[in-house]
This record gives sequence, structure tokens and C-alpha cells, in this order.
Amino acid sequence: MNDDHRNAMHSPLDPDDWEQFRTNAHNLLDSCIEQLRTARERPWKPLGDSAKTALRLGDAADGIGLKHLTDDLIENVLPFGTGNTHPRFFGWVHGTGLAAGLLAEMVAATMNSNCGGRDHGAVYVEREVIRWSAKVFGLPETASGVLVAGTSQATVIALAVARHKALGIDSRRKGIPEGARLVAYAAEGAHHAIVKAMELLGLGSDALRLIPSRSLNGGMDVTTLAQRIETDRAAGLTPFCVIGTAGSVNCGAFDPLDELADFCARESLWLHIDGAFGAWTRIAGPPWNKLVRGIERADSIATDFHKWMFVQYDCGMVLVRNEADHRAAFAERPSYLEAQHSGLGGGEPWFCDYGTDLSRGFRALKVWSALRCHGSRALGAAIAENCRLATMMGRLVQESPELKLAAPVTANICCFSVADSPDPGTLNTDVTRRLQLSGDVVFSTTKIGGMTVIRAAITNHRTRETDIEFAIRRVREVAAAAR
Repeated sequence: MNDDHRNAMHSPLDPDDWEQFRTNAHNLLDSCIEQLRTARERPWKPLGDSAKTALRLGDAADGIGLKHLTDDLIENVLPFGTGNTHPRFFGWVHGTGLAAGLLAEMVAATMNSNCGGRDHGAVYVEREVIRWSAKVFGLPETASGVLVAGTSQATVIALAVARHKALGIDSRRKGIPEGARLVAYAAEGAHHAIVKAMELLGLGSDALRLIPSRSLNGGMDVTTLAQRIETDRAAGLTPFCVIGTAGSVNCGAFDPLDELADFCARESLWLHIDGAFGAWTRIAGPPWNKLVRGIERADSIATDFHKWMFVQYDCGMVLVRNEADHRAAFAERPSYLEAQHSGLGGGEPWFCDYGTDLSRGFRALKVWSALRCHGSRALGAAIAENCRLATMMGRLVQESPELKLAAPVTANICCFSVADSPDPGTLNTDVTRRLQLSGDVVFSTTKIGGMTVIRAAITNHRTRETDIEFAIRRVREVAAAAR
């Protein structure tokens, strides 16, 4: 092959020297592995001005090449993550990522598959993940699902299916019929993603009724729910969906899912479960799996793999009990996407018929790899250990005169406050901020009973008892110093 022909085959967007690229990539991989290996030594840290400057693109007219890019990634990007890989990261509900996920992401990036449909390996991996998940949650063989960015997107899809079921097939073309005023119901403290979903679906946030809980961790009061539905029906409104919570964001409360399922069956209402992280107590074994008893009776479930299944961001999922309902709400193929009986255009059904995305990444490989590598028993044991450590944290709080629990510990969330302060809410916020900036512990805050409290959500497979002891000790020390 002459040089002219060889040059004509080369793309300027590919490496000039593949062997040099191999060396650069190996260096970057080594840095990534070291980052995971030493996660305990790498808490969150804020970006200084020089780090922010290093990230600026300017006009980006000319590139710096792969070698300098590799150096940039190692020096200016890799060190500045959220910090959620660290074993004392207890803020919000952040997953941790697995070494298996690093391998999966590398393969997924290389394949660069579009999982909207067609007949190729990635869609079969996703089908297997969905099949396994539906079986874990006890759904029938009629169930379908699709992997999405997270529970927020999954909630939109699930409620869209419920809305379509309530309004009928013409609603896809004509929209919400005049006079059809749909209302949904969720417990107070339900995730804000439900509010956003109601708004995006044209139903409005005012159409979401928030039902009081029996207690801080007692779940939705079904008697009050029944009364509210009766009142709404008498006012000419159309209840269409009840949203049960499996692990509330604030304090990890679980609604009585079995009781809700009985009620929805009697009243012919769609039962959706927001199980962003708490649904996975299903694989944790007793007593934790009892928290989601009844989830197998749901019409739809939204959950995240990137929280309590420890896979890398982003990866959520929606499951729908009846595939026909799911498909009816979304399936639509223009001529350029017509199905083929064989060839790459085959592989029916396509995932684009079950959600909003036609172009979709290979998220499923992270989940498949986690299950293939570790198995559900080991992942469930890690979830159970997180719950045990949260219980331990609650006990240490109760044993500390300077602190007090703000809510019972149900699963993996522990909410607490400083005690005997003129303004405990302000002090809780200050303690949380100081601990974040020190790199010692990341807590977040929430409001319970109108007061800002310190909140720990333990979803890290690297967390140990010594981390819990250290965290509570530092809270006590920092609170004493800040008084």
C-alpha cells in the first residue's frame, strides 16, 4: 500500500500513533485504578481558582492532542469529583461506583452502541438486566422496562403510562380531554421528581395530593388517603394514581405498600412505587426486605442502580407490570425506523418504544457487570451492612448527650441534631459545612419538623464501623468548637 493511499485512509480524528495512544491510555487507566484503590485518601475538595482556570476551553479552535489531553484528565479532572467514592461520604443519596463499572464503562465507550433499538449485543444485555430486575421485584412475565438516566426520568415515563391508561389511546393525539381533571396521591415528603413529572405531563403540581404520614417513619396514612379520594371524586375530579414511597429522601420512610396495593385494587387505581434507592432492600434479606413487602403488586416501579446497587452514574430504570400498557403509551415508528424481519434493523421490540429516547447509551452493561462479577447476594449483603451501620450511627447519637435523633432510623438514613443550642438549625448547617470543607465527613441537611437537621444516607460499600465512630466524634467536636 503506497503512502498516498495510507494517508487517505487516516482520519485526523483518530490517533496518529496508535501505540503512543495505547501508552497514554494505560497511564490514564492506571490513574483511574489508583483513584479507586485509594478512595479512602481522597475526600471531596473544592476547586481552587487555578483548577477552574485549567478547565476553561476558550474558543477551542485548536486541539491539544491526545497526549496533552491525557495529562489534562489526570491532573485537572480526575482529582475533583463529588467525593462520593469516599467511605465517609454520607450526603444526599449518592452511589459509590464499582471497579467492575470501570471495566464496563471502558467497553461501553469502545462499542459506542445506540441502544434505542436494532439487533445487536447491547440490547440483549439490557433485556437481561430488565428480566432479572422484574423477577427480583416479583413482577409477572408480562412486565417490561427500560433503563433511563435516573428515577426522575423513570417517574415521568411511569406516570405517562398511568395517564394514558386513564385517558385512553386518543389522548396521545388529542391531549388531555376538556374536563378531565386527573389527580394523583403521594405521602408528604415524597420525592420532588413526582412534582416535576406532574408538571411535565400537563397535569400540574396542584393535581398532586400530599397525604400525611402516620408518623415520621410510619408511611402514608391510608385512611386519610381514602377520605381525600372520596372528596376529590365528589368534586368531579378523577383520581388515577397512588404513588407509594419505598425509602423517602428525608428520613428513609417506607409506605405500607401491601396496604396501598389492597386499596388501589379496590379503587381501580394505578399503583406506582418510587423506589429510587429503597426498593433494593428487596435483596438485602431480613429484616430489611420486609420494608418493601407488596412491591410485587405495583403497576410500575422507578428505581436507580447508581444509588444502592453501587454502579456508576447514570443508570436508573422503570418497570411496568403490563408490557402492553407500557408500549401503548410510547410506541411510534416513522418510516425511517420501520422494523425489519432480519438484519441490523430487526431485534424487535426496540427500547425507543418504551420511553422518550431514541438515542440511548449502553447503561445496562454497568449493571450486568456488577451482577456478573459480584452476584445479587453480595450486593444485597452490602445493602444490609449499610442499614446496620445506620442503626449503629443512630445508637451513637442517642448515647451522646450533645446530640439527639431527629427521626427513627428505618433503613440507611440517620437524621440527627445538636442538642441544647439556642439555634440548633443554624448550628447543624454550620457543622455540616465545616466537616465538608475539612474533608473529614460529608453530611447533608434536611428539615424535619421545620428544623434543619444533619442527615446521613449510608450507601457506600466502603464504609466501616470506624468511619461511623469517627463521623459522630467529629460532629461532637466541631459542634463544641462552633458554639
